[in-house]
Amino acid sequence: MKGSSHDVAKSLGHPYLSAYLDSLGTNFSHGANFATAASTIRLPDLILPAGGFSPFYLDIQYVQFLQLKSRSQLIRHRGGIFASLMPKEEYFSKALYTFDIGQNDLGEGFSSNKTIQEVNASVPDIITGFSTNIKKIYDLGARSLWIHNMGPIGCLPYILVNFPAAEKDEIGCAKAYNEVAQHFNHELKQAIVQLRKDLPKAAFTYVDVYSVKYSLFKEPEKYGFELPLVACCGYGGKYNYNATAECGATITVNGSQIFVGSCKNPSTRVIWDGGHYTEAAAKFVFDKISTGAYSDPPLPLKQACHRSLN
Repeated sequence: MKGSSHDVAKSLGHPYLSAYLDSLGTNFSHGANFATAASTIRLPDLILPAGGFSPFYLDIQYVQFLQLKSRSQLIRHRGGIFASLMPKEEYFSKALYTFDIGQNDLGEGFSSNKTIQEVNASVPDIITGFSTNIKKIYDLGARSLWIHNMGPIGCLPYILVNFPAAEKDEIGCAKAYNEVAQHFNHELKQAIVQLRKDLPKAAFTYVDVYSVKYSLFKEPEKYGFELPLVACCGYGGKYNYNATAECGATITVNGSQIFVGSCKNPSTRVIWDGGHYTEAAAKFVFDKISTGAYSDPPLPLKQACHRSLN
């Protein structure tokens, strides 16, 4: 969730974090962003361009972090401008490490025609992959970790369009798909309980993003939003989403060229393109979770680097 990392940096008084892959002349002195579109925890079966998922799954992001830590210190030692662009070595243990990953692992299962039960059964292995990487990142110095759970995947237009027969809940979301997300979140929370035991020197914050996001679909008007299940940037059908007419594409309809663009007021919409939230929705979510009201332990973001002594 790139928007999330930007909001975290901004709230802590830092500039936006530079992407690790944007490495030419880049300033990493305040941190780095390893997020990529369509990334997963486990190695996906179909990687771009053959399939829809990023080659930069979590194992690779860990290796990138390992390289950043070692190479940044080599560069710093050159002095001058090089030193100013790289983090000091002590920053790695003082930094806040944020994680929002896992939804694409479930999405991959659904898109490869696995049953709900099969995707549910894959969750423990996905969580194991997450915990393994957390321990490796800890070994490189991470001590403060801010971990988001998964949002209500069954409310996303791409799920609603691709699985039209799915039973809907009272607000129109695909019930069984949200239950898989809730199962993932339960397992993630249990994994963090175990990580706290295994790594007592670390401060883990589990953030219930699911509840905040679901509130946007349940009571959109209360928060200044409308049409929560309908994509802002898309084309066609009840949910304004079609996998063959993606946001930003030019399509041909009845012999005419049509550009698939934004709705008129994206600031009042929840979903941007069928699978991602609008900037307005992402900001709403961040403003809610940064207070600590949805966190375990219930500490605001600015205190997430303080380990509980309880």
